[in-house]
Amino acid sequence: MATRRRLKAVLIDLSGTLHIEDAAVPGAQEALARLRQAPVTVKFVTNTTKECKRTLFERLRQLNFDLQEQEIFTSLTAARNLLEQRAVRPLLLVEDSALEDFTGLETSDPNAVVIGLAPNHFNYQTLNKAFQLILDGAPLIAIHKARYYKRKDGLALGPGPFVTGLEYATDTRATVVGKPKKAFFLEALRDLNCSPDEAVMIGDDARDDVGGAQNTGMLGILVKTGKYRHGDEDKIKPPPHLTCDTFPDAVNHILEHLVESK
Repeated sequence: MATRRRLKAVLIDLSGTLHIEDAAVPGAQEALARLRQAPVTVKFVTNTTKECKRTLFERLRQLNFDLQEQEIFTSLTAARNLLEQRAVRPLLLVEDSALEDFTGLETSDPNAVVIGLAPNHFNYQTLNKAFQLILDGAPLIAIHKARYYKRKDGLALGPGPFVTGLEYATDTRATVVGKPKKAFFLEALRDLNCSPDEAVMIGDDARDDVGGAQNTGMLGILVKTGKYRHGDEDKIKPPPHLTCDTFPDAVNHILEHLVESK
C-alpha cells in the first residue's frame, strides 16, 4: 500500500457504492457519519444520468444519508458545462427524469448529440436521428461510457455500448465528460482546495472510479459491491490502492491509515 500522505478530500461514488437503487449498502450511513468526523472534505461524484441531481439528492436523503445537494458533482453537470462552453444545441438522449439539469439550454434544431443512459429512448428511430446528425458534422458527446451498472435485478447495459455503436457507425470518436476522464476529477476537486495527491476516491467501478482517479494522481479504493465482479481489481494498472468488501471497510482503512491525527 502507498505510504501515509496528507489527506484533504475523499471523493465517493454513489450508485453501487453507497446505495443500489432505493436500498442503502448496509452500514453506509453510519460509515459516512464517521468519515465526516475526520479532518477531510467529502464530495460525492457520480456518472448517474437516470435522474437529475435534485431527485438523486432527495433519494439519498430518504435513505438517511447526511449530505447536501451542493456536495454532489454529476456527469450531467459536467456535460451541461461543456455544452455551454461550446454554445451548441443538443439532441439529448437522456431519461426524461434527467432533463431538469439541462433546463434553459436551446435544443431546437440540434447540432450536437449528447448521450447518457436512456433506456426509454434507445430505439432505432432516435438512435438513427443521432446517427444522421453526427454524419452531418454534429459532435458526439458521451456523458459517460460505462459498460454496465447494477440494478436490483442484476447487471444492466450502460450507455457505453450505445455510444460505441454510434462511434462505429459514423467513424468518429465521442468526447467523454464523466468518469474516468481526468478533467472530471479535476473539476470535482477544484473547489476543495486540494490537489489530486491529497485525495482518495472510493467506488465500485475499477475502470471509471478507481482507474480514472489513480490516473489523475489520487488514491483509489475499490469496493466489492454494486457492479463489482470477481477479478475487476486485476483489470487496471496500477492496481487499486485497496480492494475491500464494502464502503464501511473503505472508511475504516482511511481513518486508520490515511488520515493524520488532529
